[in-house]
Amino acid sequence: MPYQHTGVDKAKILIEALPYIQRFSGKTVVVKYGGNAMTDPGLESSFARDIVLLKTVGLNPIVVHGGGPQVDSLLKQLGRESDRIDGMRVTDAATMDVVEMVLGGSVNKSIVHLINQHGGRAIGLTGKDGNLIRARKLLMEKTAENGTVQRIDLGQVGEVTGIKTDVLEMFANGDFIPVIAPLGVDEEGNTYNINADLVAGKVAEALSAEKLILLTNIAGVLDEQKNLLTGLSTQEVDRLIETGVIYGGMIPKVACALDAVKSGVVSAHIVDGRVPHATLLEVFTDHGVGTLITNRSKSVR
Repeated sequence: MPYQHTGVDKAKILIEALPYIQRFSGKTVVVKYGGNAMTDPGLESSFARDIVLLKTVGLNPIVVHGGGPQVDSLLKQLGRESDRIDGMRVTDAATMDVVEMVLGGSVNKSIVHLINQHGGRAIGLTGKDGNLIRARKLLMEKTAENGTVQRIDLGQVGEVTGIKTDVLEMFANGDFIPVIAPLGVDEEGNTYNINADLVAGKVAEALSAEKLILLTNIAGVLDEQKNLLTGLSTQEVDRLIETGVIYGGMIPKVACALDAVKSGVVSAHIVDGRVPHATLLEVFTDHGVGTLITNRSKSVR
């Protein structure tokens, strides 16, 4: 009967997941959440279920989220424009107020609510809470045509200088799921807007996480023929960047994953967030749905 076949198929899926659940129980998984997965109601729901299931079977998921489109939308409503340089938002004081209101307020709370609706115990944080994310001003360097290096001030855009892991460990030990908005603060109390990929990578490094998962709007790292590369060593990634196979806007995301793995994170995953339940498929199945980067000679999920 079809019902029986369906039941057998479900059992096979659970059995495939079992060794991964056993291997990763008690381990930390940092997930960067953004892009299409944040704007499609079906994908939002599947993401929330994934995070709750990870926690339920014994992993410690930590979510770091973006929210660029939501910031753009509110700025437009306010009649303001936000310039970008190489994809980085120029953030003056007025724009920073909007960024903080959207990322630390509406977006963060909506993710917390979504996870809680699906049975989790999420708690929203920004990098300002408990001085969680220490930061400093980021000065972008660009090489001009004549070879000179220019330093560009992007305003209140920052880079991570430190993560206070005790804050996150306290919540994880209390059975909560931290949901972090990528805002940092410096010693003078200045607030900075920080790229969410970078924050996720630094959180993963600070916690010596088992996995860093970057949800994106593409399938993963592709070769010259546009085929998905499912498993790469750090050496292979370096070579792909040098030969130009990885280029453009993909370089910062891959570099973030690479830095994390080189700094002690066991594996980093660049995953297609447009796939329902992408996080579960990447963590608990043999083949996954994205590109895995690891220091190991053979890529093992």
